[in-house]
Amino acid sequence: MMIRYFIQGLILGFAYVAPIGMQNIYVINSAINNKKIRVYETTAITILFDISLGLACFLGIGSVINKYIIFKYIVLLFGSIAVIYIGIKLIISVPDDFKKIDVNRSLIDVVITCFTVTWINPQAIIDGTLFLGGFKASLSYEASHFFISGFCTASFLWFNGLTIIVRLFRDNFNNKMTRKINIVCGTIIIYYGLKLGFNFISGNGGVIQLQIFK
Repeated sequence: MMIRYFIQGLILGFAYVAPIGMQNIYVINSAINNKKIRVYETTAITILFDISLGLACFLGIGSVINKYIIFKYIVLLFGSIAVIYIGIKLIISVPDDFKKIDVNRSLIDVVITCFTVTWINPQAIIDGTLFLGGFKASLSYEASHFFISGFCTASFLWFNGLTIIVRLFRDNFNNKMTRKINIVCGTIIIYYGLKLGFNFISGNGGVIQLQIFK
């Protein structure tokens, strides 16, 4: 039955998206700090980009990065700068009143940031290509549709579930705790950005050797 391929894709999708990384950190921070409507906009946009990346990896876009080395290093350079900038913004943000916390970011700003934490990460593209490409090669044409549908469903369920859980416990956070979360999240994101920058400077294939979680 084809449903088993859907379930397989669902399980592997959860395994792929669950590890703490830039996407999860950004969604958690948004769920704590933003108004409800902006939170779910952020979640929806993150899901959209995550699914688009999954589909692209399933079709083998990572091979393009590996084939054209200049494209790989362009992504590394601008990705490093963009990710570090996002981390710094989180660290220096200081909420004045937790009950009135609202990042007041424009929708286009949210779109750009979600795109950055998802697509400006060559390791995620390469890992995703190897991860999904391997399964695609072993599946029939029809089975592959069920598999990737399950994979995409996992992204939808994971980020929505993460947002809902964090929002439910949001009132347990006070202003001081939120500030600490911003600092921790920002520091981790800067760490990812610095690793991207190191891979760019080293220029020795470190993008494949150093693991940068999605």
